Amino acid sequence: MSTSLADARYFLNRMIGLFRRSLASLRTRGWQATWQRIRVHTRALPPLQREPLYLPAATPFAPFAVPYSVEPRVSIVIPVYNHVAHTLACLRALAAHPPQVACEILVVDDGSSDETVQWMPRIEGLRYEVRAHNGGFIEACNDGVARSRGDFVVLLNNDTVPQPGWLDALLETFQRVPDAGLVGSQLLYPDGRLQESGGVVFSDGSAWSYGRFESPEDPRYSALRDVDYCSGAAVMLPRALWDALDGLDTRYRPAYYEDTDLAFAVRAAGKRVLVQPASRVVHDEGTSNGTDTSTGIKAYQVRNRSVFAAKWAPVLAGHLAPGSVPGPALLHRNQRQVLILDERVPQPDRDSGSLRQYNLIRMLLAEGLHVVFVPTLREHVGAATEALQELGVEVWYAPFLEGVGAWLREHGPRFAVVMMVRHHVASECLPLLHRYAPQARRVFDTVDLHYLRERRGAELAGDAALLRNAERTRTRELAVMADSDVTVLVSDAERVQLQADAPDVQVALISNLHEVAGGGARWEQRRDLVFVGGFRHPPNVDAMHWFIGEVFAHIRAQLPDVQFHCIGADVPPALHALAATQPGVQIHGFVPVVTPYMDEVRIAVAPLRFGAGVKGKVNLSMAHGQPVVATTCAVEGMHLRDGEDVLVADDADAFAAAVVRLYRDEALWQQLSCAGLRNVADHFSLEAARETVRQVFTQAARSQG
Repeated sequence: MSTSLADARYFLNRMIGLFRRSLASLRTRGWQATWQRIRVHTRALPPLQREPLYLPAATPFAPFAVPYSVEPRVSIVIPVYNHVAHTLACLRALAAHPPQVACEILVVDDGSSDETVQWMPRIEGLRYEVRAHNGGFIEACNDGVARSRGDFVVLLNNDTVPQPGWLDALLETFQRVPDAGLVGSQLLYPDGRLQESGGVVFSDGSAWSYGRFESPEDPRYSALRDVDYCSGAAVMLPRALWDALDGLDTRYRPAYYEDTDLAFAVRAAGKRVLVQPASRVVHDEGTSNGTDTSTGIKAYQVRNRSVFAAKWAPVLAGHLAPGSVPGPALLHRNQRQVLILDERVPQPDRDSGSLRQYNLIRMLLAEGLHVVFVPTLREHVGAATEALQELGVEVWYAPFLEGVGAWLREHGPRFAVVMMVRHHVASECLPLLHRYAPQARRVFDTVDLHYLRERRGAELAGDAALLRNAERTRTRELAVMADSDVTVLVSDAERVQLQADAPDVQVALISNLHEVAGGGARWEQRRDLVFVGGFRHPPNVDAMHWFIGEVFAHIRAQLPDVQFHCIGADVPPALHALAATQPGVQIHGFVPVVTPYMDEVRIAVAPLRFGAGVKGKVNLSMAHGQPVVATTCAVEGMHLRDGEDVLVADDADAFAAAVVRLYRDEALWQQLSCAGLRNVADHFSLEAARETVRQVFTQAARSQG
């Protein structure tokens, strides 16, 4: 298939798919929600806007205070030799935006002769440590760390301006990545351009500052990544590891290549060296020693390169050759690379499908795979995009992602696996994958069987047009499966359905993925009822109209003080209007953190009358020890037994009776709470899915023969 034809088919499939989904949306969601959906798909994207850099004003010195703890978790060591104006700017930034973690700040004076000696003692909370004699940068760092008291140590140049949140982002990386040994910040020039997002070392010992002069928002430089080294201008490592490595190697005295050597030593000790772009630090490069390598201390950079190359020669033999141009394909050449195509990045605080996808990505990263995410809407959605990047996912978005076809033309050959999420995305992208990534294993993630959900909704509504649309969806969805190597389903019930509809399709079961949170509050400490679910999903809208309109009044008649908490984004106006007529109903809309409602509310309800797949709202409650009253549809394919793990009822009177019974019966409540926790651990935990995930994503790529 030619390049132009593949791109044209992608565009045509995309427009046809949008038209079809818009017609279906008109019937199920109404014109306002449909128009909003069309606008999202067709609007021009706004330019990216990061927080402006914080650069403190150069005002005359006056005493101020910096963060200080008598029991620091982190020690920030700042070696100085004159240049007091830079030191003041660095300390003022730390004072203006103090880290959340308990820390101490040590300024290690290596023989300054300017105002450093007068001003530093006047800064409250600062540990001003004066060395007996000048020994250079390496000795000052080693001496400063020896005097520190924190569990983690940070080397920070005095010509830096740390940005808000920089230190906490470094520490959180150690908490998320158990084998992290050294984590460095993304370094920026004062004008906002990128100075370095980690460094590359070539086989001759020469180095490359990755991303220099580029945009720090560029997806190539914006995600957590293993690197050859991080500049010592801003790096963190555990104090115990520092001591085990004997600090900076003094053979590089007075300075240069000691930070590169430290990174290689960390890796030789079995730990990872990472750059965390969520930690931003402005660095006025060359303040101390200039940039001319022919004279002065800077000349040691040339000499020490030879020392470094000789010391690490066996390791360097496997590095990129000088003259190579580093990019994602080369830098991740030793990893299996997986591409995920979906409309948007997952927002796990908004819907269960996103939570499943987010946890699947975490599992892939834990297996050592490099994950790339391309949202076909090309949006950077703020915190959700940045959350993936902080995990180590290479996320692409406009303006760096001009189009999916053009991007795949450049990047397609590097992927062993491509996962397409939802049938309309897969239909659009399959021609491009045939053309630009023929070697990749094609995985289709249904999320749920759309045609099954649509068919059930049409049957409940008695709508013949919707039923015909469900059959068209079935045809398209099965066509995608036939053109994929593996189809991922979320429930055994769907697998049984597909065995009847398409017995030749190769399937794998990766259900909802949850971490078992624990039991939460006891029965007597809990009260009220809760439902959690996003309202872009038609089954949730129908469920709440039925529960609030036909069920809840029966419950209130027997439990007059009970409150019902309805949580979920995009609540339609009609549901707000209905809730206003029912005493005790609280419509909360989107809630960023739902954990208190799981841990403190007595019962969750799942009154879904149609749908498909596995219901994340049921898993989420059970993972917190919160019992559930549900319909038969809501517990389909979830290995749950009525009366033992969950209470099941399908008409209004029976549903209300089940809620009242469970609300009053402490023994039954405790039984279902414990059973729910076991169910999640056995069937819906990350560990339960691990072997299937390995089979789907680590098998050999397809043959190109």
